[in-house]
Amino acid sequence: MRHVTLMSRTAILLKNYLEERRLTAADRSDYPLFFNSRRQKLTRAGVSYIIDKYVKAVKEQNTILLPDKVSPHVFRHTKAMHLLQANVNLVYIRDFLGHASVTTSEIYARADARMKRLALEQAYSLAVINDVPAWQDDQDLLSWLQKVCQ
Repeated sequence: MRHVTLMSRTAILLKNYLEERRLTAADRSDYPLFFNSRRQKLTRAGVSYIIDKYVKAVKEQNTILLPDKVSPHVFRHTKAMHLLQANVNLVYIRDFLGHASVTTSEIYARADARMKRLALEQAYSLAVINDVPAWQDDQDLLSWLQKVCQ
């Protein structure tokens, strides 16, 4: 069993789910919170089936570009990336994902292109010269360039 912190919006959705399904405290002790048609806990295959069903429906109705395969793992990886992009410490991401080691979390939390660019920009000291000569006024340079291009 693993305890996971819920965001306030997720807690509201969960409360609405419980009310909509008319699940009482007694029901929650008899059945899993999320269950299949036989009131058994959802398996990985069951969750994948539900995701596939909705991905297929979205692809049929919209031109939204979705990966060929969307799995629960894709959601997990995406959440890890969003946390990393929000500058959440990797130790907290490790805890959120339930990993024993930060090294394992690093697999999920690879830096994207935007983050790499920002890191390089922060590490790069500007080498811009304010007094750049106007190359268009340098006749020797212009003559040399014309000869090179011939």
